[in-house]
Amino acid sequence: MKLDARETELVGGWLLFGEKMAADTVTQRIEQLIQCHLVEIGADESGWDVLYRDPDDGRLWELTYPLGNTHGGGPPTLRTLDTAAAQEKYKAFKSRL
Repeated sequence: MKLDARETELVGGWLLFGEKMAADTVTQRIEQLIQCHLVEIGADESGWDVLYRDPDDGRLWELTYPLGNTHGGGPPTLRTLDTAAAQEKYKAFKSRL
């Protein structure tokens, strides 16, 4: 599973089945991408946001959990990040960008 060149953001969600929460298909895809395709560069100071590189096209992707007030940070979001923004936020990994 790879990212399409037109994709810039994947926003995951959770589905409620009775009293159980389950990952939606976008969340499942994000998990597959970070486990099997994207190359991790490093995490920010908080440890929650993680920067990845797509080995196919070199684009930078940032994994975040925008609903941080929910259990486990909520569902993930994966979005492209330009080099300048990545260098500012992930200073410790500037040489890898």
